[in-house]
Amino acid sequence: MADNKGVMICGEITEGKLAPITAELLGGGRKLADTLGEELSAVLIGSGIGDLATEAIAFGADKVFVVDDPLLEDYRTDSYVAVMEKIVKEVSPNIVLMGQTAMGRDLAPRLAFRLDTATSMDCLDLSIDPDSKLLLQTRSVYGGNAMGTYVCEGTKPQIATVRAKAMDPMGKDDSRKGEVVTIDAGLDPSMIRTTVVDKVKEEVEGIKLEDADVIVTGGRGMGSGEAFQELEALAKLLGAAVGSTRPPCDNGWVPAAMQVGLTGKIVSPTLYIAVAVSGASQHMAGCSGAKNIIAINKDAEANIFNEARFGIVGDYKKVLPAFTEKVKNLLAG
Repeated sequence: MADNKGVMICGEITEGKLAPITAELLGGGRKLADTLGEELSAVLIGSGIGDLATEAIAFGADKVFVVDDPLLEDYRTDSYVAVMEKIVKEVSPNIVLMGQTAMGRDLAPRLAFRLDTATSMDCLDLSIDPDSKLLLQTRSVYGGNAMGTYVCEGTKPQIATVRAKAMDPMGKDDSRKGEVVTIDAGLDPSMIRTTVVDKVKEEVEGIKLEDADVIVTGGRGMGSGEAFQELEALAKLLGAAVGSTRPPCDNGWVPAAMQVGLTGKIVSPTLYIAVAVSGASQHMAGCSGAKNIIAINKDAEANIFNEARFGIVGDYKKVLPAFTEKVKNLLAG
């Protein structure tokens, strides 16, 4: 355990480019590595990805391990777990970070099992304990009603997944120098038990919820699907995405893809405007990472006001038009 050194992030690649979560992990990993006085490395896995190593260095990596193999073009559990297990055993990092994404949620616990260590999922904050030098892994618990901090005391590496936008990327510095190490995947095609037969790209009008810096969300109190058009008008002014709590989705007012919450999408925007949202714990679990929450609700006792930085008590049918008009005037200068 004493031989484990360095912070390693497992990067993700989307459509031939570094995914935003990769830059965020590098930014957070850089701070941890600097605190420990250790090296920050990145693992890039895929096919035809060699040119991305210099970009990872520009975003803060000291060393990049590139695993380039046609068998790794698509994420498949068997191949990616085998590659990460091989690299981690060779390098022996102190900390391994992944995104709380479809890939990270699948890969992190499987890798932890193979390495006989533990993992904390969906972390909102990471820091180093000044005394023990162990990783403090903070995540929401009890449906977002509290925060818990976890420590992996007995085993290494310490593995954690990080929620999107929980960490800030460094400014890209193309002058940074680093080392690129090419690693042979060493994969036997027979070990891969799944085949990608088709890819269907989700068609989303406007901004994806996961990528949005501003989100306007409606709850059960909106009353109908038509009422969501008012949210769309405000969202258009703010360059925002439109979200929903679970009841409007269950009632067929809006598509299920718009749901934010424990059983929907997890978001971390800079600004989250909740309209006619009660603030149930299941919903707050999906947006607790928002930096600023504004609530509009006619029930002064609604839980959402306990979570909001700013709140307006009133009927959204009266408040929202005035609010939208004020935003329009402010943006017009």
